[in-house]
Amino acid sequence: MIIDALSWIFLVAGGLVGIIGAIGIHRFPDFYSRQHATGITDTLCAMLILLGLGLQAGLSLAAFKIGLIFLFLFFTSPTATHALANAAMHGGLKPKLDNNGDEGKS
Repeated sequence: MIIDALSWIFLVAGGLVGIIGAIGIHRFPDFYSRQHATGITDTLCAMLILLGLGLQAGLSLAAFKIGLIFLFLFFTSPTATHALANAAMHGGLKPKLDNNGDEGKS
């Protein structure tokens, strides 16, 4: 019963992190800050959801496969985010900067 409750906590937390990432995509002003929101929350969301699913599966072949899926996502998601940002930079897409003249000040 404790494992089941812990599993649901991870699943719900992963869903909430995914929603927060979606809000970040919608609210942030430019491509690079949106990439930051998705790059971080995507990996954390996948980790929490897959951990919850792994707890539901128990010690089985399905849990091993879920672990392999997590390893794949753990390495490819940040790499894809970096590749997209790098391609945008080489394509000439400039980040939106604050033009108030108070960069670096608190």
